Amino acid sequence: MTVVASTTLSILAIAALAWAVRRALRVELCPICLGVAGTWLWMLLARFAGLAVDASMLAVLLGGSAVGLAYQLERRLPPGRSPLLWKALFIPAGFVAAYALAGEQWVMLAGAGIALVALAAVFLLASPARAKDPAAVAKLEQQMKKCC
Repeated sequence: MTVVASTTLSILAIAALAWAVRRALRVELCPICLGVAGTWLWMLLARFAGLAVDASMLAVLLGGSAVGLAYQLERRLPPGRSPLLWKALFIPAGFVAAYALAGEQWVMLAGAGIALVALAAVFLLASPARAKDPAAVAKLEQQMKKCC
């Protein structure tokens, strides 16, 4: 239970700091995302420094960041790309990367990293063959602004 409590406190403390920075500097950032990422970052550094770190908790945090990254990048998918296919491929590859990093399995991490970069390149780079209709794009942008 101590691991859960200390991890939760770390996430909340880093998130609170990020929230204060966001308000002071008026920059757009996700405090919870930074809280989670900051926590797994210090856990990784502590582990590499030889300190005992719960690998399960580290893997949970890394996996959560993989899911969060998939959802953040989904917003940048060009028209015509399947968000479901994107997440169905990216999230499991992200979990493999998280597992490999938490377990210090460098070859597996390299393979998962290559897969993630390849997926990002295939899905996020706009296809030059498709012509863009500026009027349709502008209309969609207006609808999205009204949406949420």
